[in-house]
Amino acid sequence: MITVMGATGNVGRKIVHRLLEAGEPVRAVGRNPQALAELAAAGAEPRAGDAADAAFLTAAFRGADAVHTMLPYSQTAPDFRAEQARLGEAIVTAIRNSGVRKVVAQSSLGAELPAGTGFIAASLHSQEQRLRALEGVDVLFLRPTLFFESIVAAAGMVEATGVNADVVDPDVPLPMVAARDVAEAAAAALRSRDWTHGDVRELLGPRDLTYSEATRILGAAMGRPDLPYVQLPGGEMAAALAQAGFTPDAAALHVEMGNAMSAGTIIAHEGRTTQTTTPTRFEDVVSELLEEAS
Repeated sequence: MITVMGATGNVGRKIVHRLLEAGEPVRAVGRNPQALAELAAAGAEPRAGDAADAAFLTAAFRGADAVHTMLPYSQTAPDFRAEQARLGEAIVTAIRNSGVRKVVAQSSLGAELPAGTGFIAASLHSQEQRLRALEGVDVLFLRPTLFFESIVAAAGMVEATGVNADVVDPDVPLPMVAARDVAEAAAAALRSRDWTHGDVRELLGPRDLTYSEATRILGAAMGRPDLPYVQLPGGEMAAALAQAGFTPDAAALHVEMGNAMSAGTIIAHEGRTTQTTTPTRFEDVVSELLEEAS
């Protein structure tokens, strides 16, 4: 049995399907029973509950040969760090109490840094430290880079304003990855269980892209081949995010993360290898991602 947290999300749903296709029994964990219904129909065992409930997670993890963990996050949490700590501690308690011995933890490039990386430091750095402190458990940290899906999330802004905008420097090459490739790596690891405690695997996509290049690819798929990318000052970006529903805390963390990306603070340590380079190109999936997001 393999338990997958975040089973209805971009990565988790794909992990569940890949495991089921491989003939693995899967326990799919999420908040919404209706959203889990599709996975149940495909053969997964659904478990609906609150990810901050350690007792619920303990029951979902118990008896599993391996578990995939992730930290759900909300841009509307008044105190993002406190919310992430509450969720992270519930996961660690559940791992300890359930007796599971193999864990694949979805993290992020840059999670080794304790500060200065916005959402990453406020969430995943601390969670990696909690998980590293566990004894008798082998935790593998998957550290994907920026998701293509995050670029596609700007489609609404593009339709409303005619531009793609963020705080990130337009000309800094950045690794970008598809959620499907992260899911593939996670599913393979959950099946092989060939890691030891504290191992890290970076996932860097097929090649680096600048935000200007990614915007052109997005624009071409939207019928806007000349779509411009505009780099906003931090204050303007935070104000735009607040209008979109972000709390001031979350908006500030987004800006800090973007500035860290521009400054080259968030980097890959393994470099591009056959293991860290993944196959899916943005231009090959952008139309499909736009359709899924619509």
